[in-house]
Amino acid sequence: MSKASELRDMSDEQLRLTWKEAAENLFRLRLQAQTERLDAPSELRKHRRLIARCQTILNERAAQPVGN
Repeated sequence: MSKASELRDMSDEQLRLTWKEAAENLFRLRLQAQTERLDAPSELRKHRRLIARCQTILNERAAQPVGN
């Protein structure tokens, strides 16, 4: 689900929910990385990039004039 085209097809509310879930997962992974050995360190990068994609799409939509 992390492809930009799939994220662009989502509504703003769905995109914000995806962003929130990824941020919560990233927090848990960071906590786990500090307290114990992390099974898949690549998950940190995956969630950071998903958050960045969501924020980029939301910012693009906010910058576009409505109705044109």
